[in-house]
Amino acid sequence: MQKQFALLMSCIILTQETNLNLTKIKECIQPVVEHLGYELVDIEFKKQHGQMHLTVFIAHEKGITLDDCEKVHLEIDPKLEELNPSNDAPYVLNVSSPGLDRPFKTQRDFERNYGKKVEVKLYAPFQGKKIYEGVLIEKAEHIVKIDVSKKIMQFENSKVVFVRPFVSFESIEN
Repeated sequence: MQKQFALLMSCIILTQETNLNLTKIKECIQPVVEHLGYELVDIEFKKQHGQMHLTVFIAHEKGITLDDCEKVHLEIDPKLEELNPSNDAPYVLNVSSPGLDRPFKTQRDFERNYGKKVEVKLYAPFQGKKIYEGVLIEKAEHIVKIDVSKKIMQFENSKVVFVRPFVSFESIEN
């Protein structure tokens, strides 16, 4: 029982340290990213394929190119070296766009997508469905509103698994 408690406490401490590191990383690189004309969307610091990866997600109204990622990478790398977020442990620095279908995490993510088609997934069926597609109208403190074929649908945030951009890969005929 004591071993389980000790393991649980070390996991809690590690989570707190990771959150503290992410806050420090954000404070360090956000001004640089914004100065370059991009928005800092998210930061992840996690183990992948046997090694630690620090992934910085950036956005721009015109989209993100490989050149944009390289530009940000070259500017934030020296700042991160100085900050030393991994306490001298090796890690891989990645700079990426959020991706086409990444669920919205911040209020800014929602605002950037007002008037655009989105997918809303619910924990439990509402009117017989768990997934709705419609135009994002509003994201308030407790609700998400979308327009589904001229009908306004409102969902409580606590019942929503995620909201993300609607992506369609319809075939193009020649």
